[in-house]
Amino acid sequence: MNKCNDSDTVRDQGTQWRTAEGESSVSTNLPSRDPVSAQDQPVDGLRIVVGSDDAGADYRKLFSEELRHDPRVQGVIEVEMADGEHYPDVAVLAASLVADGHADRALLFCGTGLGVAMSANKVHGIRAVTAHDSYSVERSVLSNNAQVLCMGQRVIGIELARRLIREWLDYRFDPNSHSAVNVDALAKYDH
Repeated sequence: MNKCNDSDTVRDQGTQWRTAEGESSVSTNLPSRDPVSAQDQPVDGLRIVVGSDDAGADYRKLFSEELRHDPRVQGVIEVEMADGEHYPDVAVLAASLVADGHADRALLFCGTGLGVAMSANKVHGIRAVTAHDSYSVERSVLSNNAQVLCMGQRVIGIELARRLIREWLDYRFDPNSHSAVNVDALAKYDH
């Protein structure tokens, strides 16, 4: 399991991910691929980062474990807040792992799902959404090629969250769909 051990490092079975200086130095035991884009989709199972602040910790723990047993998931990278960190730190780290190609998607939890979504969207190339209903989860991937799904532990019940996550795992963006031009147009605004 990958998790924050203290405020300075994130470790994957002894492999340093982030230094005290805040530099991202990521190494996982999962195969690296080019970042997921409208042109390429994972074929060997999804590599998913699951992260949370303290308000979403129960859901992070529960769904990380469930995802580890899902045949559609190749691997789970779990990140949590350490002392002195805030939800933006976890969300940006998780989104960076996706943007850098170390994971295909991220699932983030906080109290409402809003703060982690806003934070993840600060990472270049990331499209993060907060969704608590089936249609929004579907459209987040099929219409917007969102790589990050955010939920609020204080907003959504466990069973509905479980159902939405199961649905989310099945959706793949079609780069030949009419939505591809919109995703490309959105990418022009990345800073």
